[in-house]
Amino acid sequence: MKELLLEADRCLMCKKPRCREHCPIDTPIPEVIALFKEGKMAEAGEILFKNNPLTQVCGIVCPHDDQCKGNCIRGIKSEPVRFCEIEAYVSKVYIENAKFEKETDIDKMVAVVGGGPAGITVAFILAQKGYRVTIFDANPKLGGVLRYGIPKFRLPKDIIDTYEERLSELGVSIRPNTLIGPVVTLDRLFADGYKAVFIGTGVWNPRVLNIKGESLGNVHYAIDYLKTPETYRIGERVIVIGAGDVGMDAARTAKRNGAKDVRILHLKGMDEITATKSELEGALEDGVKIETYKAPMELTLKGVKYRETKSGTGEDVKEGFLECDTIIIAISQAPKNNIVANTTGLETDDRGHILADEEGRTTREGVFSAGDVVIGAATVVKAVAKSKLVAEAMDNYLKSIE
Repeated sequence: MKELLLEADRCLMCKKPRCREHCPIDTPIPEVIALFKEGKMAEAGEILFKNNPLTQVCGIVCPHDDQCKGNCIRGIKSEPVRFCEIEAYVSKVYIENAKFEKETDIDKMVAVVGGGPAGITVAFILAQKGYRVTIFDANPKLGGVLRYGIPKFRLPKDIIDTYEERLSELGVSIRPNTLIGPVVTLDRLFADGYKAVFIGTGVWNPRVLNIKGESLGNVHYAIDYLKTPETYRIGERVIVIGAGDVGMDAARTAKRNGAKDVRILHLKGMDEITATKSELEGALEDGVKIETYKAPMELTLKGVKYRETKSGTGEDVKEGFLECDTIIIAISQAPKNNIVANTTGLETDDRGHILADEEGRTTREGVFSAGDVVIGAATVVKAVAKSKLVAEAMDNYLKSIE
């Protein structure tokens, strides 16, 4: 607490705060810092939560170096203010002690399909407005990518448990282990009285390399591995293909689950790694090695055949082989088609993402969508920012119908 107050004192209270300008959800940073310094924790926490229901999560997992922290004026000549740490602390105290209540009681049911960042955001907003909300999630617990995609050493799972408790206290019903589409269809939801449906199912289908060996027993996809890493026998040598945040998470998780030699294969150089600075630094600190300018050609039971991708002439320099026990593929994800394949009137683009307008309206009446299932894999804060707008659009839609 004392350290955070000292950090808050470093804020210059800029009249035109660049930190706020570069926040995807427009967090009123100077205002929150001022309240924090005055000891008004509840007020600061309420402002943060109303602006961003997942503010505690964002204080931990946002790419701060590209947003608030990376654009702090203090950072030009010294160290930037670590507002993210203040945000995470204030939000933690607030969400753990908050008693949420409905503004009124509206006798209209809303289905939220997917309990990830987008679904949680919409559920909080509409439940507080008074709607009867039910969240359907294919997994045993809520959280989506927060619980099953981000390792617990980066995001403690008890944070998600607290969100689930607060939603339940608001009267939100939760149906775990329920996959919407094959059995419970969108048609069934509307037939049972739901007046609107929000789809926030994320992107859980791994993208494939389309090279030989991808179905071998020692090959896994990062999005699957990160769900339950303790169930995999990965051995001591692991190669991760893909240098984004998911690849870094998979590599760091492998290190924590017994692997001694973990390497990431990257097509280009270190300066073109797509992972955030903090994730890359964390991986390097954990002892993960980065193999640059290597493209996988074939996966085998003993390792990865690759070709080097850098040369003075632009041609392949040579081919090589890296031995390992396990190969983890982390080259992005796509949406599953469980809902789309079992309903009519819901259109997608050529990559399987649901088509929706700026306010989340899909091509089917009464169905709204936002998050990764619409725009592809993105940050939590972007999903929340968009979902706030969609929740308001849903409210307006629900008010317009009987």
